[in-house]
Amino acid sequence: MNSMQQYRLENLDCANCANKLQRALESCEGVEQVSVDFAQERLSIKCDDIQKAQKLITTLEPDVRIVPLSGAQSQQEQAGQHQRSSIFTRELFVLLGLIVAFLLSLVIESLLSATDLALDSKAESSAHVWLLAVHIIIYLIAAREVFKRAVASVRQREFFDENVLMLVASIAAFLIGASEEAVGIMLFFSAGEYLQNISVRRGRESLNALASFTPDLAHKLQDSGIDSAALDSASHVDIPASQILPGDLLLVFAGESVPVDCELCDEIASFDTSALSGESLPVSAQMGEEILAGSIALDRAIRVRARRPYEQSQIAKITNLIQSATTKKAYTENFITSFARHYTPVVFAIALFIAFVPPMFAAGGFSANLYEWVYRALVVLMVSCPCALVISVPLGYFGGIVASSRAHILVKGSNYLEALSQLDTIAFDKTGTLTKGVFKVTQIVPEPGVSEKELLGFAACAQNLSTHPIAQSIKNAYQNLAHTHHISEFEEFSGLGVRAVCDNKEIIAGNDKILHKFAIPHGTCDIQGTIVHISVDKRYLGYLIIADELKPEAPGVIEWLKRSQITPIMLSGDGEYPCKLVGKKLGIAYQSQLLPQDKAQYFAALKATNLPNHNKKDRDAESSSNTKARKVGFVGDGLNDAPTLALADVGIAFASGSDLSCQHADVIILNNSLESLQRAIIIAKKTKRIIYENIALALGIKAVFIVLGIVGVASIWEAVFGDVGVALLALANAMRTMRA
Repeated sequence: MNSMQQYRLENLDCANCANKLQRALESCEGVEQVSVDFAQERLSIKCDDIQKAQKLITTLEPDVRIVPLSGAQSQQEQAGQHQRSSIFTRELFVLLGLIVAFLLSLVIESLLSATDLALDSKAESSAHVWLLAVHIIIYLIAAREVFKRAVASVRQREFFDENVLMLVASIAAFLIGASEEAVGIMLFFSAGEYLQNISVRRGRESLNALASFTPDLAHKLQDSGIDSAALDSASHVDIPASQILPGDLLLVFAGESVPVDCELCDEIASFDTSALSGESLPVSAQMGEEILAGSIALDRAIRVRARRPYEQSQIAKITNLIQSATTKKAYTENFITSFARHYTPVVFAIALFIAFVPPMFAAGGFSANLYEWVYRALVVLMVSCPCALVISVPLGYFGGIVASSRAHILVKGSNYLEALSQLDTIAFDKTGTLTKGVFKVTQIVPEPGVSEKELLGFAACAQNLSTHPIAQSIKNAYQNLAHTHHISEFEEFSGLGVRAVCDNKEIIAGNDKILHKFAIPHGTCDIQGTIVHISVDKRYLGYLIIADELKPEAPGVIEWLKRSQITPIMLSGDGEYPCKLVGKKLGIAYQSQLLPQDKAQYFAALKATNLPNHNKKDRDAESSSNTKARKVGFVGDGLNDAPTLALADVGIAFASGSDLSCQHADVIILNNSLESLQRAIIIAKKTKRIIYENIALALGIKAVFIVLGIVGVASIWEAVFGDVGVALLALANAMRTMRA
């Protein structure tokens, strides 16, 4: 039985080209299932003969290189191939040279027409021949890639795609003697293609800077009887993480991530699992408990025993979720190709009808009237080419991408600008997204007779030697208070708290369990949230509430979304209480304690119920429906968010988040501000409005000239002016998106 194979499609810079490949492969004999993912340059295919499929891809897109992918190692190799490409390429210099040569030819032609020097007819004719030759040379160089793609499209019976239209429009201009317009059209189109391709490449390169999910090397212990106090200097052998076998005893230093799913061999240890669960608080584990790959060891070196190889680890499962989710994404078909399929064939038929049918019935005979009606047909044909849309639509989206970049937002492609403008619902992760992802003392609750300053001072004394994130938050809160610590004893209890002797006073600081451990009388134990209780010399003084601080811009952004008819919801791996606090402050619904699989499943259900055709069996048909699609976005920054980001119509991540979440997001917010999300939506809506203005402008003016051409009022030169003029107007309007 054939299995799904994965390939990377290098140099796939055109969403329309990706759609053509998808359609061609779907109709290829022997192909059972195929998905071309433009955003990730990925081909997923199940077929009988992969060589046949590869040959078809090379025929359609000669510049696309097909690279096999297999597992995590291939992903790492793929990441190494993503080097920052330069804007100043050979293609750019060739294009600039052609534009300069074209402008010089226009200047020379203008001088020849306006000069007072008397030139004989032979010299004048020779000069115009040379200018025509220059125009032809410029045209042939500028059109070389368009010609190759047009030939490939015609071979696949794609007669009316954008490349074929460009050739037809420019050749028609040559036939009517407007070589300047022919060259100008091709240069405009080539410039637009170049800018769009560069924007896609640069956005992709920024997003695909993917680091290894696991350490390249794992520390394998040879002696299982090493005392835990000597682990930092223990003898170990470094082996590739991919060679770890179940049962291997591994050493993980503080700050390193666990390479595979393991069980803890030490008595107790603390881990940062935020990359997996989204939980901001460190998690304590005891001997024998499972530690998932990607968890980061805190405080000290630990011993773990591998339970399963990498391919079966939690991170590998998340990666598989991402790959399967991206195949379900529906990418918007390129507008120009869709428009040309319906509009251009009709106009071609009208032009042929005008050229040959009326002369048959006109007075004087067919041959006597043929030139006049062919002339009218050429007017219709010339103005019918959607050059303005071919050039201005991609440039309009490119301008939106540039404007987004200036606002510290990286957008992967025009597909996602459109999706941002259609958002109906946005789901948010909590930690690091709606909140800062750092601990802060939010409330000080002293017992009667104890001041807040006194309570905070004792807490800082106790935590002064601790490196725990909670201890750091307390020290940060106390840093403005003047106090000198004289600590003579310090003891840390993993998962409980600390004991310290400062200025001959015994201070206990930690959770409720440490109070019971030292038999310290205190009031109620049922206090929700992250609590640090403080006692001095067995006397209970009160407690501190530690919480993840809400981003200051979050309330304003959430309120703006509501006013914009976009429904916000929070999906988090954190506990019920912190989610409830954030949800209440922001006035949004929430779901708490969600594992990565749970979050992806909940979001998939949310997305399905949000579609206008959610009662249909095949929801993928939504992308081709005439009904306006209601898009669902997701904002997150953790490794646990990656599957949900892949499922979203538009996935939005912060640059400070995990490499995996950034890799599979459609939009990256570089400054980690929620206000940039609001800005991205505003830019997307303005870009879409300008694109629609260009469509109305181009179609309206062309419709007028088509009618005038049919009745014989408009001349070819007026048609050229109408065609080029509306293209220039659309271009000028499209560039407004860069100032969005």
